[in-house]
Amino acid sequence: MIELQNVGLAMGDFSLSGISFRIEAGQYAVLMGRTGRGKTTILEAVCGLRHVRAGRILLGDRDVTDLPPGERGIGYVPQDLALFPTLTVAEHLAFALKIRKSPQKLIDERVAEMADLLSITSLLKRKIQGLSGGESQRVALGRALSFHPPVLLLDEPLSALDEATRAEMYDLLARIRDRTGVTTLHVTHSNEEAKTLGDRIIRLEDGKIV
Repeated sequence: MIELQNVGLAMGDFSLSGISFRIEAGQYAVLMGRTGRGKTTILEAVCGLRHVRAGRILLGDRDVTDLPPGERGIGYVPQDLALFPTLTVAEHLAFALKIRKSPQKLIDERVAEMADLLSITSLLKRKIQGLSGGESQRVALGRALSFHPPVLLLDEPLSALDEATRAEMYDLLARIRDRTGVTTLHVTHSNEEAKTLGDRIIRLEDGKIV
């Protein structure tokens, strides 16, 4: 579950106030709105990358408003993917688990699990350079999901993909939702994405949730 209660945010001259919504456990929610109106800012606040000046953010039964990102248990895929050119695909899938000092056996199991789920087993030894847009998206999703987070945040994950690859990713994201049950908040401008993937659509208009 993701819940924002009267959240206020500020970034330079830009601010939002009174942002409230609730996404039930296991739901796939899509956040829509015009460019530059605060969708990514809201996503980053949930993730812990933006300071909350008012209100509360709850994940499940935990108030995470003041917790650092690493203690929130969130899988996050930013718009630019933030993949590391020096790491292989396998090392990306293992990254979050190594940070958490997971046993090597568990790391190996999760890397294999994510590679199978995302159909990238054949890419495990490759570096990021030379991967297609869809392949890179799959690696970023695998890294975000590898530690089995209860919450997944996606910032315009399909915006740079061609039509055919985007259709493949629709199927993949639906499969991830069905197999993992992860509660998802997905930012997009695309009505097609929202209608195809979302159990619920949340709109941000003029600084208000409608």
